[in-house]
Amino acid sequence: MTAVRRTLLAPALLAASLSLAAPATAVQPDEILADPALEARARAISAGLRCLVCRNESIDESNAELARDLRLLVRERLVAGDSDSEVVAFIVERYGEYVLLRPTASGANLILWIAAPAMLAAALALAAAYVARRRRAPDPALPLTPAEAARLAELTRD
Repeated sequence: MTAVRRTLLAPALLAASLSLAAPATAVQPDEILADPALEARARAISAGLRCLVCRNESIDESNAELARDLRLLVRERLVAGDSDSEVVAFIVERYGEYVLLRPTASGANLILWIAAPAMLAAALALAAAYVARRRRAPDPALPLTPAEAARLAELTRD
């Protein structure tokens, strides 16, 4: 294999291997529950909870100490017999709705869920009105006065 081929093939192989890699999780071996069903539930719950330190990472992906504490708390509640919704409700009660990566679409959050589509619709309506008004507007170009036509002819002769 030539050096050029190796140089071109190496980045492609690296990209392919990275795309096939499993998603990285920060769950430590000492956190994993012995019961695979409970562990799967814990992973599903922690994938939907935001790390309060890292902002837009789930606690399942974050290496922060608070994320570890939340992962342990989720597992403790599951072992105690709580349902998935009870675990999430307990954590939301404790840390607020900000801890959810996908906040509920109710109450004050409903305004946030509706605001973006409403603003997009308003922008599209304003753009359509602007385009329609521009199409109906008369052509602003006025004919040249004789003096302007003479000056233009003089400038273009040079």
